[in-house]
Amino acid sequence: MSLMAKLLGTARTVRDLPAAPAPGTVLAEAERLRVRLGERTVLDGADLTVRAGQVLALVGPNGAGKSTLLAALAADTPAAEGTVRVAGRPAGEWSAAELALRRAVLPQAATLSFPFPVEDVVRMGRAPWAGTEREDEDEEAVRAAMAATEVTEFAGRPFSALSGGERARVALARVLAQRAPLLLLDEPTAALDLRHQELVLRICRERAAAGDAVVVVLHDLQLAAAYADRAAVLHGGRIAAEGPPVEVFTAGLIGEVYRQPVEVLPHPAGGTPLVVPVRPR
Repeated sequence: MSLMAKLLGTARTVRDLPAAPAPGTVLAEAERLRVRLGERTVLDGADLTVRAGQVLALVGPNGAGKSTLLAALAADTPAAEGTVRVAGRPAGEWSAAELALRRAVLPQAATLSFPFPVEDVVRMGRAPWAGTEREDEDEEAVRAAMAATEVTEFAGRPFSALSGGERARVALARVLAQRAPLLLLDEPTAALDLRHQELVLRICRERAAAGDAVVVVLHDLQLAAAYADRAAVLHGGRIAAEGPPVEVFTAGLIGEVYRQPVEVLPHPAGGTPLVVPVRPR
């Protein structure tokens, strides 16, 4: 029995564990989704499909509804109208434990009240598997997640003593250690330097190549264009366009949505869109 199982006082249990999804399997979807926060309608009729083997970027200006859509897909924010399904079932039909086996969520801010060591924080991602036949993967999963995010060297340091960028990478390692087939990441690159921004998006691509579905909220359109299979452009609580970045990142659409004139140029090495603001000369 793993340390996590001993701490929780659990024994081996028989539970319906998620199977590895086939490429293209729908792992999450929203239909006619409407979400209100207080008196404000943040999402108004959003439709989105998330498939295994793909990275889907959610982009758009501040207040467009990106984080709210991600939270709704995670079943963390209730819908006023419409439907959210995870792994083929309405999100509300899953118990919290069952849901945690099927989707892992990285929120914008990573905060802890106690100075847990980094390795223990990453190990928290294994909690959903305690008492199952896959709890024996705990140690390997934690080691692999820490190595992938380059946090192994400060495994014993208190989480509270880390920089913002280091905390962000540890939080991502926790999500990776969870080994859910659906990863929902809210601005995972916001606090990171150039090297680690690229590292995080390479990890997203690797997880998709391994069969997972990755939904990532990004402000950097260049990262979205370079690493995402599909992008959903949100505007005013609706999805203004969705598809491959080379198709949806047009000067007209981006200029309208962000209220900023832009040029969209093909990258000289590969042709992915480069979005360049038009600046006064």
